[in-house]
Amino acid sequence: MNLRELYVKRRGQFWGEILPYLGYVIQSGVAVVFLFLLIAFAAWYTALLQQVPPDLPIRWIMLVILVPIMINSSIRTYLRTADTVFLIPQESRMKEYFRKGWFSGVIYKIIGLGLVMLILWPLYIRSDISPKPLLATFAVLIAFKLLSSYGSWKEQLMVSRNAAAAYRVLRWIVPALAAAAWLWHPAGRAFIFMGLLALTYAAALSVPARHLVAWERLIAVEQRQASRVMMVLSWFVNVPQRGQRVHARKWLSGWGKGLAWKKESAYRFLLIKSLSRSDILGILIRVGLLAAFLVWITRDSLSSVLVYLISLMIIGLQLSALRKLHPESFWLHVYPLPEGTRRDNEGKLIFQVQMFWAVLLWLPLIPSIFSAPGRILGTAAAGIVLVFLFRSAAARKNRREDEDDE
Repeated sequence: MNLRELYVKRRGQFWGEILPYLGYVIQSGVAVVFLFLLIAFAAWYTALLQQVPPDLPIRWIMLVILVPIMINSSIRTYLRTADTVFLIPQESRMKEYFRKGWFSGVIYKIIGLGLVMLILWPLYIRSDISPKPLLATFAVLIAFKLLSSYGSWKEQLMVSRNAAAAYRVLRWIVPALAAAAWLWHPAGRAFIFMGLLALTYAAALSVPARHLVAWERLIAVEQRQASRVMMVLSWFVNVPQRGQRVHARKWLSGWGKGLAWKKESAYRFLLIKSLSRSDILGILIRVGLLAAFLVWITRDSLSSVLVYLISLMIIGLQLSALRKLHPESFWLHVYPLPEGTRRDNEGKLIFQVQMFWAVLLWLPLIPSIFSAPGRILGTAAAGIVLVFLFRSAAARKNRREDEDDE
């Protein structure tokens, strides 16, 4: 069996399922919106480069933006449940299969890392007192990107889940320390520190016991990654839904207990519990925290309005995936809901959660309200209007679907 050809074949099959939906995504207007946002960002960034604030924390900005991209090391394996039977005889040769996926995944991510760095570079050399050379900086980023990808792969093979979790935390610390050393310290001392850090981390990865192939874990990771792709497509077009990962977030166990025990609120209770245990909430938290940080950094300029509204739009798109969580749930047929309550509950919950984030992302602007009250209050009003526009658009879409069904 040629394992490299098997990987290429499975990758082609997966993207063969995805590509037909991309036409519908483009028709939905996302290309026009993306082009508009790109033009708006280019105009804002050009203006920022022409008048760079003297106290801009550029090193912290570089650290916050580049480190997560360095650490992101997901690798597509395209493994299936049946592989635990049919590929077990090839277990000793599976390195050939995984090597192809590892290299292709790393190359794409390095290209993305390079594009982000090139966008940040003009701002960096204009803001930093002693900027580092471009090529040397890119070499450092690539080196620790490769090291992070290697560490991520070793984590998935570890026998102990606790050890894998500890090494995951370590994988976040190592690139962050390396980037901070490179940005804040002279190149010579930074190279020595980063070299020792990389050697120590690589040596530490060889300590825990590992599976030759962690079949069940790799299959579960692949299913989550495929479901995320489908979840993004579901924002624009109806697609077959795949299994979602369930997170046991005990700190949110009380959310929803205050709802009235009525048929009209039964589906709302189900949605709340689904949201609190799904990947969607984790994405919302990460996007929200990054957006709040960016709003706070740009709070004294008009760019904060653009950052605020774009972040709120992204949150709205993420929340729209809630409508796809239970498209054909068995229990909704066993316990039928009153007509119309399902969509009403979806709309109300999405509206309230998005409004919550609209208020939360606006809070970093409060310190500037006395110096620019019109801009700050106008930003809040624009955010509220945007949330209502999202709700109105969802209601129109529901009416069109009802007319199509009739």
